[in-house]
Amino acid sequence: MITRLQLSGYKSIKNLDIRLESINILLGSNGVGKSNFISLFSLLRNLYQSNFQNYVEIKGGADSLLHFGRKHTSNIGIDICFGSENNDKNRFIVDIEAAQDSFILKSIDTAFKPVTNWHYNYFESNVRESNFANIRSGQAYYVNDYLQEFDVYHFHDTGDQSPMKGKCNIDDNYRLKRDGSNLAAFLYYLKKRHFKHFKRIEMTIRSIAPFFDRFDLKPNRLNEQKIQLEWKEKGFPDAYFDSYHLSDGTLRFICLATLLMQPEPPKTIIIDEPELGLHPVAVNKLASLIRKISSKSQVIVSTQSINLIDNFEPENIIVTDRKDNSSTFRRLNSDELSSWLEEYTLGDIWGKNLFGAQPYNNI
Repeated sequence: MITRLQLSGYKSIKNLDIRLESINILLGSNGVGKSNFISLFSLLRNLYQSNFQNYVEIKGGADSLLHFGRKHTSNIGIDICFGSENNDKNRFIVDIEAAQDSFILKSIDTAFKPVTNWHYNYFESNVRESNFANIRSGQAYYVNDYLQEFDVYHFHDTGDQSPMKGKCNIDDNYRLKRDGSNLAAFLYYLKKRHFKHFKRIEMTIRSIAPFFDRFDLKPNRLNEQKIQLEWKEKGFPDAYFDSYHLSDGTLRFICLATLLMQPEPPKTIIIDEPELGLHPVAVNKLASLIRKISSKSQVIVSTQSINLIDNFEPENIIVTDRKDNSSTFRRLNSDELSSWLEEYTLGDIWGKNLFGAQPYNNI
């Protein structure tokens, strides 16, 4: 898992050095920097896939990614440690330098610590796109194992044109996509190859949506290469229901349950505000799924939900604030809140503004 993250010069984050645990719930109001922290993993994903320059252009160029733009910042520094608990074993180090309205990857290095000292390997320098994903030897082999799974899951788009509502290729089932666009194909794969996990997902959905009976997944009769999310409602075995008949919250929860209950989840699961549109009962169930999956996958979540944080320990919560025009990140400590926790929940304490994570005011 990621054990330590150091970041400089990125968006609202001037300098960051934080240790990560199995569960990391980023708590804060709008505009304090939660989404910027989460978006770093999208940047790394595109860098890894040799799509870095296109990503920078889509995001508005170098000025939009540098801390207060090129006039104030010239480089983005990323240093990620991987290991177990407090044992840092591998590092991925990137220095990104502004060049006109884009960037040059000034250096991409790795490091390995067998006992006490770090041993560095230098892979690439002064390139526009990285070839790191194709390096399958030495230290890059171990680091690649983590980088290839960095994805930010974002199931917010549930409108009529949402990709998760339409038909998808039935063979597009290697992994659940970050926007849920292959949800039907992935669930169909689980039904055929991991039936116990599939039935557990159905049971979990029924626990928050009593009208739901089961999925009715099968290839499209007119084009067997396509599949769509179809299901049955209790008491209406002959009626037809698809994703357009689901509420936004139920559809999002199906995506979340599928992501967190699959048999071989990603090593790192990153979700941006998963509580949006969910009933409080569904939020509590989501928290339970996060706690369970954290025994084998690291979870990083951004949230503004009182209901969600009430399900976790203070040490699971990273308070996100703004100070001196920069985002700050601080993990809570049970000892510091012990007297308050005797009578109040974490959500209550947050509402009393006793540990920050409140709306940013720089006046």
